[in-house]
Amino acid sequence: MLLIVGTIRLPPQNMAAAKAPMERMILQSRLEQGCEEYAYAEDVLTAGLIHVKEMWQSGADLDRHFASEHIAAWRATWPESGISDRSLRLYEVGEPNSI
Repeated sequence: MLLIVGTIRLPPQNMAAAKAPMERMILQSRLEQGCEEYAYAEDVLTAGLIHVKEMWQSGADLDRHFASEHIAAWRATWPESGISDRSLRLYEVGEPNSI
């Protein structure tokens, strides 16, 4: 399993306009083969900071995701939304354990 966690930033005044493209990206990504989890969450304390969490079954699934039309459409919205400071990390993880 592959876990991606990180953040993206955008000007707080652009958040309302960015929500529809983010929602489309999330919903379409969740339908992809191998997508176990895909979520964005707005930080409670830092305006304009979005936390990203993704879980993929394999590298091949993630490669297909990066080549998808919906990710290209999402990235095309970044200049208008002012998305910057994208910081994502990829981890290889085992099966989850309940704690």
